[in-house]
Amino acid sequence: MAFDLLAHRYEPARDRPAAPVKMWTRGVPVDELSMRQLLNTASMPFIHKWLAVMPDVHLGKGATIGSVIPTVGAIIPAAVGVDIGCGMMAVRTSLTADDLPDSLAGIRSALEAAVPHGRTVGRKKRDVGAWGDDLPPAVTDAWAGLDAGYRALIARHPALVKGNAIVHLGTLGTGNHFLEVCLDEMGGVWIMLHSGSRGIGNMIGTRFIELAKEDMRRYHLDLPDADLAYLPEGTAHFDDYVMAVEWAQHFALTNRRVMMDHAVAALRQVITRPFDAALEAVNCHHNYVAREWHYGREVWVTRKGAVRAAAGLLGIIPGSMGAKSFIVRGKGNPESFCSCSHGAGRVVSRTEAHRRFTLDDHLRDTAGVECRKDAGVLDETPKAYKDIDAVMAAQADLVEVVHTLRQVVCVKG
Repeated sequence: MAFDLLAHRYEPARDRPAAPVKMWTRGVPVDELSMRQLLNTASMPFIHKWLAVMPDVHLGKGATIGSVIPTVGAIIPAAVGVDIGCGMMAVRTSLTADDLPDSLAGIRSALEAAVPHGRTVGRKKRDVGAWGDDLPPAVTDAWAGLDAGYRALIARHPALVKGNAIVHLGTLGTGNHFLEVCLDEMGGVWIMLHSGSRGIGNMIGTRFIELAKEDMRRYHLDLPDADLAYLPEGTAHFDDYVMAVEWAQHFALTNRRVMMDHAVAALRQVITRPFDAALEAVNCHHNYVAREWHYGREVWVTRKGAVRAAAGLLGIIPGSMGAKSFIVRGKGNPESFCSCSHGAGRVVSRTEAHRRFTLDDHLRDTAGVECRKDAGVLDETPKAYKDIDAVMAAQADLVEVVHTLRQVVCVKG
């Protein structure tokens, strides 16, 4: 159940008291810096009712990851973030564990070959995380539904033409993005992936965060954190941002669909017997903004590391690369603005994970998973994340578990 974080712990520069903060965090750690960041966000004058904080909450840029921010008349671009539309997709196949080969290395190799992942840094080098000159037909076909919106966007903001949009469509990225094969509680085989709007989403987010900051400086507005700079509704920048963010969210959904099609085709190369790959499918954002109706009025809801959990709506809550994940059904809890967590949530930073954990830790915690076993992924090792069971227990009034998934193959950039 939620509890109220006392708003008086932060005294905003304005006279207006901070909005309440309701947290679903019983039994999971919340660090002091994240608490401070939540209170800063709650002090903004356009918060509708309260902030809702999910159990995977941790420090973010401007606003805390794992928070649901309802606003009236304004949007905070840094709260939406730079991976606009980042989210999850999962499909259940008709395969079972018995259909998988004894060695899963071939499946991992096929997936890695089918979906560009990672990133090559340096000029005049082909980026391994993007398509080359020959785009797959699925990418060009999918781009047809995005092209007109993209042209309208770059007509208003020409610098966005450098966002590598089409060559990133159907690609995974780096960091916590992943592509997995999982088994459910009945031994059924699922394919699950995590990615967003890639380079173009990053450019859109960065562009409008800076425009919002410029507006704050122009009007000499005092903020508790510069990254809480906002765009007021009715301004040209606000209208452009809504157009851009909606397009980026469409790109992210399409990106996941294209990757999933390629992942299914890769699995068919390894497992030659016919199988269905659309028995159940979920495709949901967890970094996005949407117009919704809550507590008697239409508001903008920013979910920064949170999933919409309206009554009956399916969502995905992944654990770390060595833990289980969940397909969930929303309970429509109004206090959370019909939301739930987007994962386990980090317990240490990426830098601290590399300092604190060893390769032996990683090997032990990913035993039984066909995945990268090198020091380059220590920032994603399971111990860098909160206990997913504790996270799920803390939000029992937000979602019910439909399927429990166990990773057996994990691809990361």
